Amino acid sequence: MRPAQLMTILDREFTSTTEGHHTPVMLWGPPGVGKSDMIRETARRHQVPVIDIRLSQMEPSDLRGIPFRRDDTVEWAVPAILPDARRHGEHGILFLDEITSAPPSVSAAAYQLILDRRLGEYQVPEGWAIFAAGNRQGDRGVTYTMPAPLANRFSHFDVDAHLDDWVAWAYRKGIDERVIAFLRFRPELLFDFDPAHNPMAFPSPRSWEFAHRSLQKFGNQGELLQGALQACVGPAAGIELTAFVNSLDKMPDLDDILAGREVPVPDEIDLQYAVAAALVGRAIRAAETPESATVIGHILDYAGSFPQREMGVMLVSDLHRAIGEMLFTVPQFGAWANAIADVMLYE
Repeated sequence: MRPAQLMTILDREFTSTTEGHHTPVMLWGPPGVGKSDMIRETARRHQVPVIDIRLSQMEPSDLRGIPFRRDDTVEWAVPAILPDARRHGEHGILFLDEITSAPPSVSAAAYQLILDRRLGEYQVPEGWAIFAAGNRQGDRGVTYTMPAPLANRFSHFDVDAHLDDWVAWAYRKGIDERVIAFLRFRPELLFDFDPAHNPMAFPSPRSWEFAHRSLQKFGNQGELLQGALQACVGPAAGIELTAFVNSLDKMPDLDDILAGREVPVPDEIDLQYAVAAALVGRAIRAAETPESATVIGHILDYAGSFPQREMGVMLVSDLHRAIGEMLFTVPQFGAWANAIADVMLYE
């Protein structure tokens, strides 16, 4: 399932805790696809804490607690890491990460916590959602087969890498537009992981964020840039991204486009992707300024000048995801929409 759909599911599962309808959620997927980030993003949206428990690093007693004697009976000390309404708040997310890497003895200790929301005398607060994530057995991680009793305590979702969802996230997070343009040009490299070869660095939604960071650190050091990018996304993808970045000195003047001057569209497809991504970035930065309608209008005019109309459609689609309904208030939008009315869009 694509990340945008899963974010809606996680949001609803979180809010359902107060209605008594919450079901613990298990996210499956290869490394780097964004499982943990989606859960943390859900917490940020609702402004609640996340308690991240890495089950692969725990012993059964770390969950169950340790026994102590009181008079003639033995009681259990509740681990401080578990959610407590007084210390952590009435609402939050209990995140059981790396659950498929936990040994069976630890998984067994989590059964009651996940299904019954309790461990002995301990009770998970009502406003806390329980989410988990883990790798599949074919992903070359340290994994155990999830026992059927544990698996039956979750609703299960597979996380797929989806370029449109990643691009929307990347614009929100300020990811370098050169990385976004490159992945629009080479979409198959958003996630390229072959577990049979067990690579150290490989393209994934997570590692493209690392590439963004490398561009900020080493973008002015040509002798280091390629190696830094390869260290993030692997040898082949690093070479391609370096070549793509080095070709961008042929890009047209974006300021002329934003000023409404007539600017020819580059013949090279990679430069067209680069221009489109850069214009969306400029629109985001202009959205809160008095000139926003003028800037976006000129971008829409330019979108209609691409020889391949699908390129203009991609630009405007990304623009809509980035700035929302504001796009429809710009006068040039109607003219652009009429010009491409026969081009069908599929999500």
